[in-house]
Amino acid sequence: MMQTQLILPKDTQGSLAGHLLVAAPQVQESCFARSVIYMCAHNDTGAMGVIVNYTIDSIGIGDVFEQLDITSALQAEDFPVHFGGPVEANRGFVLHSTDYSSGESLIEGNGIAVTASIGILQEIGKGTGPQRGMLMLGYAGWSPGQLESEIESGSWMVVPASPKLVFDTDNDLKWHLAMGTLGIDIGHYSSDVGHA
Repeated sequence: MMQTQLILPKDTQGSLAGHLLVAAPQVQESCFARSVIYMCAHNDTGAMGVIVNYTIDSIGIGDVFEQLDITSALQAEDFPVHFGGPVEANRGFVLHSTDYSSGESLIEGNGIAVTASIGILQEIGKGTGPQRGMLMLGYAGWSPGQLESEIESGSWMVVPASPKLVFDTDNDLKWHLAMGTLGIDIGHYSSDVGHA
């Protein structure tokens, strides 16, 4: 299920890596409607992020550990499994607090890291992994210039990422709170383009 190595592009000037993309109310595509995406990488070769507010109810961390033959006493609620996005749904990433890092971790300056190796799952199983985190299956990806075009068209809004919003906020509230950081009252926002 997890790839043993992931090479993520490094940040460039103007990168959105380490920020959150928040789907605008008019975005109705099923997997992106009201999504909040943590941006792992963004540069001139494209962009990659993981959706942080949609869990996968049919798969628990115990199922993943069993498939990978990892011994653990973790309960499913201790480490949620999220739908990270529609690309490579069998690829796993752990989005986690920066109290844990390895040579395979990509750490942003906002207290959030991403690691894509089986090693972090083994550490989590032993109880020596990060204090907070979630397993992401799949990711969202954009080709060069695609994300910039979508932001320009109003499909996405960008807000700073925080561990509190990503890890400590109920999934049902993440989108509303992220929109609220922009001063947008969703109750007064029409999702119908061209209508007030």
